[in-house]
Amino acid sequence: MIVKKYKHHTTKVKVEEKDNILDRNFSTNTINEKWVGDITYIHTIKDGWCYLASVMDLHTKKIVGYTFDKNMTTDLIIDIVYK
Repeated sequence: MIVKKYKHHTTKVKVEEKDNILDRNFSTNTINEKWVGDITYIHTIKDGWCYLASVMDLHTKKIVGYTFDKNMTTDLIIDIVYK
């Protein structure tokens, strides 16, 4: 078995900066007030690197959505919110 080394691919698309509206304030008063997201890299034997994206509600500390894909694209996150 040959495992290829991960090569980072750069994009020429300019990333639009967003304001940090949480400003490290992760406290909440009600559900669905604040969500946070994360992408986890998972190496699999069959498909190589895959990506698990999840969104957590900060009030309940529960995962409110997730997606898993072989490609890390913006659709990975968008699919969580709009499905």
